[in-house]
Amino acid sequence: MANTLRKIIHIDMDCYFAAVEMRDFPELRGKPIAVGGRSDRRGVISTCSYEARQFGVRSAMSSYHALKLCPDLILVPGRMDVYKSVSVQIREIFHRYTDLVEPLSLDEAYLDVTDCDECKGSATLIAEAIRAEIFQVTGLTASAGVAPIKFLAKIASDLNKPNGQYVITPDEITAFVNPLALKKIPGVGKVTSAKLSALGLETCDDVQRYPSDKLIAAFGKFGRVLIERSQGIDPRQISPNRVRKSVGVETTLAQDIYSLEQCNNVMPQLIQELITRVHRSAKDRQIHKQVVKLKFNDFKQTTIEHRSDEISINLFQTLLTQALERANERGIRLIGVSVGLADNSLSEVLPDDNNEQLDLQF
Repeated sequence: MANTLRKIIHIDMDCYFAAVEMRDFPELRGKPIAVGGRSDRRGVISTCSYEARQFGVRSAMSSYHALKLCPDLILVPGRMDVYKSVSVQIREIFHRYTDLVEPLSLDEAYLDVTDCDECKGSATLIAEAIRAEIFQVTGLTASAGVAPIKFLAKIASDLNKPNGQYVITPDEITAFVNPLALKKIPGVGKVTSAKLSALGLETCDDVQRYPSDKLIAAFGKFGRVLIERSQGIDPRQISPNRVRKSVGVETTLAQDIYSLEQCNNVMPQLIQELITRVHRSAKDRQIHKQVVKLKFNDFKQTTIEHRSDEISINLFQTLLTQALERANERGIRLIGVSVGLADNSLSEVLPDDNNEQLDLQF
């Protein structure tokens, strides 16, 4: 096996935004709640309590649909400043154990504790200690996965949620990976999973027996990544200074729109905001593509992208026109624009189609 085995912990807070709200407002505890926008303003659920999930409520779902599934659902407006503040507390705890911390979002991170002397060097005990300290400091619960490599640690953190942890030792990698459903691998969302299923590929064992050249032909760079993951290989190291790969802006519309003219009324403000964000957070980075995203009123979405080394308003207009050709008379409920930032790293090439907790947009 080609891995340089490490002691990796993936910490994932339990229904983070909702948990913060229930902590600060005890009257919400034990009730189905969701953090998200109002249903009469085309709001979208960011995350929800486990009580709400029992009714089928999920992140990325419209608030309107969530209320249909759970009429007693309590919609709570987000307080991003509070969530960021608590996240700072959590990261301070991480750094008491290791400087090799790779945040993935406000509520999750990878930690490399290979050289940590705490808890006699036991990654299992370190994960337990971190979770206990998070609860002591913030009053919130976290789940953890412990494994020798990153993607398995992330999968493991989801296996004993909420407020639990799961450990995969080096000797257990093969037995764990072989029957593993491909859709469990981070980066394999609905779209990729459907493509794999069409090829008769459902588990890692299936991929191990499938011709590598055909997989690479079908999935490109990600095909090579998938071959490695299916063999229990993940050479990626923890990246404390993780490189941002894209900058984007999107807006959910108050009412469906249908025409190019209506879209053009929205685009200038989006593009200007995108330019501002690029200058603020990625001014020294070279862009390599522009992307337009549309979400239709049946909640299906499409993206159109094209290579570009500078932001071109005309190119955004062209991509928008092409994306609209896929509408097939469906109304448009969301428009987004983004740029991809140049990055030569292959090890992080993963499809971005399975976000768990959405950034808040109100």
